[in-house]
Amino acid sequence: QVQLVESGGGLVQAGGSLGLSCAASGRPFRSYAMGWFRQALGKEREFVAAINWSADSTYYADSVKGRFTISRGNPKNTVYLQMNSLKIEDTAVYYCALQYGSWNNRPGYWGQGTQVTVSS
Repeated sequence: QVQLVESGGGLVQAGGSLGLSCAASGRPFRSYAMGWFRQALGKEREFVAAINWSADSTYYADSVKGRFTISRGNPKNTVYLQMNSLKIEDTAVYYCALQYGSWNNRPGYWGQGTQVTVSS
């Protein structure tokens, strides 16, 4: 069973930066893409960013383009989300996600979530 564990959430002032990380364990048996979603209070979960297995393709929501950067670690079971120029509307619980094969926004595995709060 694949498990995802996020870390790095917290409280930051608007305009600041924060980094999230996520590690996959449980020996996924083939290549997989990884991504991040977020869910603000009272809203639906939304896609944030994703990266493929080889890290040569990345995907971003329009709302975070130019501010957030997703990357993959070495070994490849770790994914990072660097968030810069944070806005109050970025406040949400951020979830790591894993999808076997190519990313198509339908991950099969989720982390437990980590809270990111951006204050004014």
